[in-house]
Amino acid sequence: MKRTTLVLLASLAAPCALLAQSTSIPYPIQESAPSGSHSVAQKTESTHKIKREAVAPQPLSRIALGAGVSPLGVNMMVATNLCKYLNVRGTGNLFKYTINDISTNGFDVDAKLDFASAGVSLDFYPFPNHGLRFSPGVLFRNTNGASATFTAKSGTSFTLDDVTYYASATSPVQGTGTFGLHNQNPAPTITAGWGNVIPHSGGHFSFPFEVGVAFIGSPDINVALTSGQACDAQGLNCVNVATDPSVQANLKAQVAKYKSDLDQLKTYPIVSFGVAYNFRIR
Repeated sequence: MKRTTLVLLASLAAPCALLAQSTSIPYPIQESAPSGSHSVAQKTESTHKIKREAVAPQPLSRIALGAGVSPLGVNMMVATNLCKYLNVRGTGNLFKYTINDISTNGFDVDAKLDFASAGVSLDFYPFPNHGLRFSPGVLFRNTNGASATFTAKSGTSFTLDDVTYYASATSPVQGTGTFGLHNQNPAPTITAGWGNVIPHSGGHFSFPFEVGVAFIGSPDINVALTSGQACDAQGLNCVNVATDPSVQANLKAQVAKYKSDLDQLKTYPIVSFGVAYNFRIR
């Protein structure tokens, strides 16, 4: 998959090569001024035509800096122009958040989200004077995931694979879990969007928007019961949750259900919008 992504990125550089072969200058040459026999109206029309034919800035002559939000987190972006058809764009995403007192299957859960990723994309503009773009790319660094601790308080019930247990009155059940969104690392991405962060009109501000997916692989879920005792409804026949074969088998089946429910996230959605500012560097 990684090789396929690199081939795709290379193939989209073809328009730049074709442009370089077709012309050796970045801007059209203004024709000599009309002779005195031409009317003032003809001179004005010629001037306007030249302005309309203006093309993109010289390659690597501008840089855009931007920020936005997406399901990957808050992102920062830097881009530069390769030719009138292509920009290259680097992004970094970061998101950290702590969630406490979630209840699920009888457990009280405290979770920490820790998203961090970085990638690069080629923004291909099939119609250079308009904002439509297609952007193949790759997340070359992805550590997106979450960790959690959970507790079944003394005397409360919890379920594993539809089997109900009761936490011991003297030894509540505790455990830990991890959730990873980075099995495919690096991960190919493909998006489509609107808005050129280096507008051919010469403006400085833009408001890019894109939708697409990152192929991150199936989510990785690990859950362990680390301590405590599980009992029947009368608080009898208690067993150690960390070692009892029956409890561990039901835990494994429960985790398999979680994995099945979340497997659709292997194609991780990207919906991003933000603002960018570009300026000339040469």
